[in-house]
Amino acid sequence: MNQENIGLLETLKLNVMGFINNPEAIISIFTKVLTAFLIYWIGKKVAKLISNFVAKGLKKADADQILINFLTSFIYFVLLAAVVVAALGQLGIKTTSLLGMLAAAGLAIGLALKDSLSNFASGVMIVIFRPFKLGDFVEVAGVSGKIEEIRIFSTFVVTGDNKLVIIPNGQITSDSIINHSAKSERRVDIPMGVGYDDDLKKARAIMMGVMEKHPLVLENPAPSILMTELADSSVNFSVRPWAKTYNYWAVYGDMLEQFKEELEAAGCNIPYPQTDVHLHKVN
Repeated sequence: MNQENIGLLETLKLNVMGFINNPEAIISIFTKVLTAFLIYWIGKKVAKLISNFVAKGLKKADADQILINFLTSFIYFVLLAAVVVAALGQLGIKTTSLLGMLAAAGLAIGLALKDSLSNFASGVMIVIFRPFKLGDFVEVAGVSGKIEEIRIFSTFVVTGDNKLVIIPNGQITSDSIINHSAKSERRVDIPMGVGYDDDLKKARAIMMGVMEKHPLVLENPAPSILMTELADSSVNFSVRPWAKTYNYWAVYGDMLEQFKEELEAAGCNIPYPQTDVHLHKVN
């Protein structure tokens, strides 16, 4: 062992002995550690109580569960961060420099994870403005399905064939959102065509009668029929009954089936595209 290392060991030994022989320093350090622990322990309990209190208040106000979960978690972690800073300050750590380091680290992380931060900001917007809620049937980011779960970074959508699609929130807020469940009633637009030789008034009366008899078709708004096109092989109508949103597809399917049956029973022709091919014999 060289002379320099021996000198360092002697200095360390003197410092340790001086600390041991100074009970006031020991008591001071013990007091600071105990106080810091109590600040953290009590502060954590208080943060939990405050977040629970906020959650109860939001539930009484009939707030959306997604908003409740987000706000309570956000409040809890903000308060917990303040408690940690206070505990570190009690230990003699300079919190100003620590906060500066955290801010610098946060900036670096933010630049590296800008897409994730964009999704986070979009998640906050979804929670606050609530363009849809759990259980709504929507079209978002090119996907149609029912909202199963809304998280801070992504939204879970279950399609009609029971596939789970996870969509980043940034894609949702940057595009159009179609919420089919937002209104309690929807108009069902059904295209129907009859032949040019058929009685159009008779066909219209048959389709109107089918709609008026159906138990799921609403009387108000009243159903309507609009001629939309004189096509190549048919006269096309847009048949428009109204139904409760949750009965949309039931009404759509029933109407198509009953229109076909009633029109054919009345002698009306439902044309379909066809091509006539004429062969000429060459001598």
